[in-house]
Amino acid sequence: MRAWYKVARADEALVVVGRKQKKSDGLTSSISVIRGGGAVVNPITQRAETLSLRARQIMVQPTAQSIQGVTVDVTGVALVKVGSDNESIARAAERFVSQDKAIEVFTTEQLEGALRGVVATLSVEQLMRDRQELSDQIATLIKSDLEEQGLVLDSFQIQGITDENGYVHALGAEEVSKVKRQAEIARIDAERQIKAREISTSEETLIEQTQYDKNQAAAAADVGEARAEAEQAEALARARAEQGVLMQQADNKQAQLDADVKRVADASQYEEQKKADARAYSRVKDAEAAADVQRREADINEYELQKKADADAYSQIKAAEADAQKAERKAEAIRVQAEADADAARAKAQAEADAIRLAGEARAAAIEAEAEALKLNQDAVLAQRSLDVLVPMMTEFAKGYGNVGNVTVLSSGSSEGGATAHMAGEAAMGMRAMFDTVRETTGIDLSSVLQGNAMGRGIATGQQQAQGDQQAQGDQQASAPRAPAPAEASSDPAEG
Repeated sequence: MRAWYKVARADEALVVVGRKQKKSDGLTSSISVIRGGGAVVNPITQRAETLSLRARQIMVQPTAQSIQGVTVDVTGVALVKVGSDNESIARAAERFVSQDKAIEVFTTEQLEGALRGVVATLSVEQLMRDRQELSDQIATLIKSDLEEQGLVLDSFQIQGITDENGYVHALGAEEVSKVKRQAEIARIDAERQIKAREISTSEETLIEQTQYDKNQAAAAADVGEARAEAEQAEALARARAEQGVLMQQADNKQAQLDADVKRVADASQYEEQKKADARAYSRVKDAEAAADVQRREADINEYELQKKADADAYSQIKAAEADAQKAERKAEAIRVQAEADADAARAKAQAEADAIRLAGEARAAAIEAEAEALKLNQDAVLAQRSLDVLVPMMTEFAKGYGNVGNVTVLSSGSSEGGATAHMAGEAAMGMRAMFDTVRETTGIDLSSVLQGNAMGRGIATGQQQAQGDQQAQGDQQASAPRAPAPAEASSDPAEG
């Protein structure tokens, strides 16, 4: 009985076939659904299966055409699961209990078909702007089809909309360009307003400064006039004292005339100042209008230059990419050449090392042979070495006489040979002294060595000559015709 009892996991439903169960409509079904518990299953008359209730994430990437005829790739993700009620589980079990992967295949086909149908009724702009509405329409379209299969669509979201022709990118580029143009226009307007405000402020400042200068000039005139009147009063007082009433009246009349002239001059100056201010204001306005026209022309030129600069930059980028590819190929060729040079250098170094090793082995063999010869015949080897050293030594000894310019020999006349015999005797004495020094320091008697060497060379020369005669005789006999025996015997004594 324990083996007959089946329990489903928390995310599964136990479906028992052959066990009757009432539906919500009162009808009886031969499929029994058990969730969150277990049941005893008779293996003879019943069969138990488990159906997963977990949510499945399904990715769809269909290609569809919009109402404008633009082909777009729509990417979406959906969460689908088996319904939680017993009827949905039973319907899903009838279709998918033995093939769980079929749920994803069926849902993918339904979603892609619904996506193509909805995209065909909308423009690309609507697809980009109302993604949530697109998702809701697709969910509404496939809801009934999924419920018939016992499935529930938890959520569906559009992740991206792209196309291979660049239509979507062009929409974004147009909007970005529009925003940039609006921002640039706003910046230019702001700068223009700031400049206008600066000009207005400058005008107000100029008017205030002009009024201030006028007031200051009037005050200075009043002060000067008061000072002049005071001086005039003083002068009049002196004139009354000195010249009398007539002179004073004349002075007063002159002062009145001066004042009238001054007032007329001030009025004329004020009119001229007003005209100058009007002309300055007119020039400022004309300059502002000309500056505005120039600024507009500059904006247009700047836009044209920017377009040309963008085109040049694109060309430079393409040229730089081509140069980079060329440099990469050149670097690869250099790398291959460097590897070949490195292999050649390694081969050359190996050959030189082998040559040095062979030379060292040859030198070692020569040293070993010399050591073997020294061990077998030490006297002969030392004698040979002594003779090798003797010749350079005698050469250096003779160089001393080469440095002597003239030699004067004093003789009593008893010696024979004269100067030549004397010089030969000096050389022989020097050589004997040197031989004695070598014998005392090294124990080697060079005289004996030379005598033995000469004798050995004579013996060797005689042996070589005898061997040469025998060889010649043998060759002659081999080439000559055969003769009678007595004649051959008679020729032997002559040859001997």
